[in-house]
Formats: sequence, structure tokens, C-alpha cells
Amino acid sequence: MITVGVYSVFTFLSGLASSYDMLLVFRVFQGIGFGGEWAVGAILVAELVRPEARGKALGVIQSAWAIGWAIAVIAYTIVFSLTSDTQGWRVLMWLGILPALLILYVRRNVDDPEVFSETKAKEERGEREVVQESPLKQILRGDLVRTTIFASILATGIQGGYYAMFTWIPTYLKEERSLSVVGTSGYLAVVIVGAFLGYLSAGVVHDRLGRKKTFTLYAALAGAALVAYFLVPTGSNTTLLIIGFPLGFFASGCFSGFGSYLAELYPTRARGTGAGFCYNVGRALGALFPGIIGFLAAAVGLGGAVAFGVFGYVLAIVALRFLPETHGKELVPVE
Repeated sequence: MITVGVYSVFTFLSGLASSYDMLLVFRVFQGIGFGGEWAVGAILVAELVRPEARGKALGVIQSAWAIGWAIAVIAYTIVFSLTSDTQGWRVLMWLGILPALLILYVRRNVDDPEVFSETKAKEERGEREVVQESPLKQILRGDLVRTTIFASILATGIQGGYYAMFTWIPTYLKEERSLSVVGTSGYLAVVIVGAFLGYLSAGVVHDRLGRKKTFTLYAALAGAALVAYFLVPTGSNTTLLIIGFPLGFFASGCFSGFGSYLAELYPTRARGTGAGFCYNVGRALGALFPGIIGFLAAAVGLGGAVAFGVFGYVLAIVALRFLPETHGKELVPVE
């Protein structure tokens, strides 16, 4: 509830910013809520679902990202068609207050998972030794530090590759493909449909092939689709439209495994901290990729620069070699 509230309030306030510096401050706090919500939401679901269906369940949860993305594109199309560029972005930010309504639902209907509640109860009754060391220290030393390092690299690679393409695709379609706002939205719609189905399919594949094989498969195909998308010759917009589907499918499908895999890599005493740390370190470092592409674009063009995102997927595949397979792992109170 806290993370959703922080995200919603500071998204709304971003629309009221009167200077660039003020906008940056509001966006920092918006990001804290945004990153925190994924961690607690994914771990809550992972701890509730039985092992054999955990990948599928988290894939369904992750697929809601595509639904939200689609709503955002619709809002973008409507708002920027009715308002000026200088006012439209503010209106979109103000709409960010709407998720705060979810707090009412969570407060009334959502309980903590049994595995978490049992762990706390055992500690309070003295049946389990309370670990005095903070969860953050636990994941950065001892038997968990190796997991933390390579899980963070995995998250950096997947998210860096994703941000590299999807931060720049709207600009690429508008500037280099000469598409209008409405035309850009149509191409994004194909990518979003692919993303939605990619999230769902990857969750099922994770429960069939395991975590490492599925991450490797989707990362490799996402990299291939990225290269193909930006190699489409100018004037072949129909081909671009078609390739947008596998691009969204595989790039987004890579995310479906994070909720289950990161939860399974850490014990209950440090699960939320470990998953949240790795995922959001990946988000922070992955956020550098679009900036790098901006600099490269001046030299080689935007289409060629975005191909830098392939490096992210290669990085992710390498990191997987140093992480264990956790498919089917039971999440128990005492570990």
C-alpha cells in the first residue's frame, strides 16, 4: 500500500512541476514507489502459489504490464490529439493518481502469505533464531553474495535490452519512419499485443523448461528480433509492423521469470530484499542503455544505435551460467 501510494502521489506531482529540477525530484520518488511495488507484489504472489504453477502465475501477473502499457498508449493518443505537446505530458502525469484507488482494495482483501506469517510467528515464539543482521547485509555477504551479483547482472541485461528499444521506438517511428502520433500508436499496438502474449507464454514455458533455459531462449530471440526490427529498410513499414510482434513477444517474455526466479533464489529471511535489490539494480543500470544509445545515435543513426541493446541480452545469458536452476523449489518458512 505504501509503495502504490508513493508512486501515485509523485506521478501526479510530476505533472505540477514548474522546473526541470523539481520534475527530477518528483521522478526520483516516483521511481522509489515504482520499484518497490514490483518487489513486494511479485514476492507476495510467488509465496502464495504452488511451485509447479509459479512461473505461469507470475507470467499472468507480469502480463498486466502490457495492459497498462496499452491503456497508456490510448491515453497518449487521446491527450496529445486534444492538447498541445507542452500540456499533454502534464495531463498524462495527473492520470497517475488513479492507481491510488488500489490501496482501498489491498487494505480490505489482501493478506500476507502464509510462509511469511509463519516465519514471523516462529521468531516471536522463539522456535526460530532471529537473524540480527539486516536483510541487505545478508544478501551482500556469505552464501548469498554470489547469487546477488549475478542475479543483478541478469536483471541489468534483460532490462537494459528492453529499455534500449522501447524508450526509443516511439521517437524512431516518428523521426525516421515519419509516422504521425496516431500512426505511431498503431505500430506500438502490434508490439504491445506481442508483449502481452509473450508474458503469458513465457510463464508457461518457465514451468515446462525451467528458469535458466527459458531465460536463455527468450533473451536470444529478443536480441535477434531487435536486430531484425531496426534493419528493416526505409519504406518497408509493413514488414516493420510484422516484426514488431515477435519483438514485443520475446523482449517482454523475458520479464515473466523474474518474479518466480528471484523469489526462489533467496530464503524467506531475505527474499523481498534480495529480489527487490537485484531487480532494481538491474533497472538502474539498465536505464543507462537509452542514454548510451542517444550518444551513439549521433554517430551511426538511431536505428543502428538501438542495436546496442543486443549487448544486454548477451550479458544476461552469460550471467545465467553462474546461477542455479530453481524450478520446482518449495518456499518454506525455515531455510
